Amino acid sequence: MRLFHKSKEPRYDSERFQPAIRKSICTGEAVAGFVNRETGAFTEFILIRSPKDLDAFRAEYNITEPIKTIW
Repeated sequence: MRLFHKSKEPRYDSERFQPAIRKSICTGEAVAGFVNRETGAFTEFILIRSPKDLDAFRAEYNITEPIKTIW
């Protein structure tokens, strides 16, 4: 019996949150996270330093839809 296991279900509520990448115009820094659909607040989850980081974010939260970019 396993006490902790990775679920194949998304760990976020897609009805309330939308995946997004926030990029800095000045530095080009990119951060992946979620935007609350009701309030518009952005919550950071991972710094994107390479395409592997974005792939890991997509895999961890089971994201198959296009990700919105916020400037």
